[in-house]
Amino acid sequence: MIYREIGKTGKKASIIGLGCEHLDGKPYERIKDTIDAALENGINILDIFMPGREIRENISKALGSRRKDVFIQSHIGSSDVGMQYDISRDLSVVRHYFEDHLRMCSGYIDFGMLFFIDSDEDYEKVFETDIAEYALKLKEKGDIGHIGFSSHNPVSALKAVNTGIPELMLFSINPAFDIISTGESVFTLLDKGFNTDILTGVEPKRAELYRLCEQKNVGITVMKTLGAGKLLSAEHTPFGKPLTAAQCIHYALSRPAVASTLVGCKTPEEVLDTVKYLKLSDSERDYTRALSSIKSGMKGVCVYCNHCQPCSGNIDIATVNKYLDIALLDTANIPPSIRSHYQNLQHKGNECTECGSCVKRCPFDVPVISNMKKAEKLLARGTSLQDAGK
Repeated sequence: MIYREIGKTGKKASIIGLGCEHLDGKPYERIKDTIDAALENGINILDIFMPGREIRENISKALGSRRKDVFIQSHIGSSDVGMQYDISRDLSVVRHYFEDHLRMCSGYIDFGMLFFIDSDEDYEKVFETDIAEYALKLKEKGDIGHIGFSSHNPVSALKAVNTGIPELMLFSINPAFDIISTGESVFTLLDKGFNTDILTGVEPKRAELYRLCEQKNVGITVMKTLGAGKLLSAEHTPFGKPLTAAQCIHYALSRPAVASTLVGCKTPEEVLDTVKYLKLSDSERDYTRALSSIKSGMKGVCVYCNHCQPCSGNIDIATVNKYLDIALLDTANIPPSIRSHYQNLQHKGNECTECGSCVKRCPFDVPVISNMKKAEKLLARGTSLQDAGK
């Protein structure tokens, strides 16, 4: 297993985690066998947004003394009033369901996630009320380690990140969601299917969100990695061919700030099939085939796919492009951490030999040579954007 830093939390998550939703309603032995398989293969992060007592108790029982070996994401605002999954903004209800789960987790939850920030109303009813204050008090008391939030909407998520409260975000990321036209609901796509007419190229707000998280050192864990399985289906995929699970996982992991993809597995066999990703070749993980079907909408956009490699100057081109993209969010206030990351690279933009081989191999016509120059000017010497564009 490979582990990545979760933003500024100081914790490292397995790049493949377990989304536990599909264990709900399963017999205890199935739950235990699935969790056993996950832990035996190095998975150390579980998302438990489901509010039902039975599933939470079964997961806690399955973990037993191994609770200390995993990070748990539990959600502040997830409830099942009337025995149905629901969202509550009533603090007394929120407190009841979260603290009930807290007790099952030995009195400590690693990541307390403010649940479902998908609209201006959601944002206001959480971040501008006593619910956000409640989360801050939980952290102050030591009942939770870190505050996060979940969202499917990049506009709402940007507002949440900019409050400075969250240290991580659970967000829906996959190759289809990232290139849908602005305003499309991911839930509509999952319910009614994908329409190729809405694939327009990288959605600017989503790209901005990932870069902002990297800039502010807010870690991302990923849901809907496989698009509820529709991206793997010849019938439902919006692309020319269905993607593989490994391609979807690799795509999500290549986005800035992403620490872990939380894949929903309901059997030990599905866990084992998912972790096969770790042993696959780069060509087996390659997701650019799907994106190339809308190449006109991707022109000039680096998707960090590494098709540009090998570089004659040994530059990690995708990483340099990622740091440049983050710097361009606000050139007057480039985070010192981004400058430091760039300056610590073994080979930097100033070592570009301008041979052009990367440009010929890039599927999306990224101006690699000029990007290397911009990165060197912005990140090595910290000049202005106007100078960097010269």
